[in-house]
Amino acid sequence: MSLFDGLLNFYKPGGITSARALDRVRALTGLRKSGHAGTLDPSADGVLLICFGRATRRVEQLMTLPKTYRATGRLDATSPTLDADSPLTSVVVQSPPTLEQILNFTQRMIGEIDQMPPQVSALKVNGVPAYRLARKGQTVDLKPRRIQIDEWTITRYDWPEIDFVVRCGRGTYIRAMIRDLGQSLGTGGILTRLTRVAVGPFATAESTTLDELEHGLFEQRRIPLDRLDQLLKSPHD
Repeated sequence: MSLFDGLLNFYKPGGITSARALDRVRALTGLRKSGHAGTLDPSADGVLLICFGRATRRVEQLMTLPKTYRATGRLDATSPTLDADSPLTSVVVQSPPTLEQILNFTQRMIGEIDQMPPQVSALKVNGVPAYRLARKGQTVDLKPRRIQIDEWTITRYDWPEIDFVVRCGRGTYIRAMIRDLGQSLGTGGILTRLTRVAVGPFATAESTTLDELEHGLFEQRRIPLDRLDQLLKSPHD
């Protein structure tokens, strides 16, 4: 077993893609045999699991772990990307929804549901990522996907802003969740902030930053392959 087999619980900063973040980590560690388990949107920050060496065989298993997000959104605007990364269009709302109306919708969304992915996403259509087609002005023919939502908790509501926490399964788009919330209320719905605070047992409190890697802390923060396998065998909520 190589000394470099293992996993890094990495804190991806906002403003760069997951692929770019992986490139930065590769450059700092000198390890090319690596891959991340689950893309984060460019504007999002938080936990990005990066596998090295033989641990890359665990990527698929890691992607099935439950994820927890902390998010902030607005209900008075829409955008092509369903976040603040593209031009916003204001939505006139004569009577802002009540917290009770919001909770009535979010509570119905707990469990297995079908979710329509955003037009601007990394999902591939005939081998081409949907976001590339969307940039060309093409309407992408996406299909709803079955997802699992275990928790959708509203932590603050001050029209038009809303803060919430989501615990969910693989393939869930938080941007699509606030889009659907807005559509049900007759309002807009975009994300303005998204943080992935945990993937299974791996949380932001133990994440390694780019700055820490630049100071040579990779080996101290790397989770060895045998320890990773122990963690994956443990039950996770």
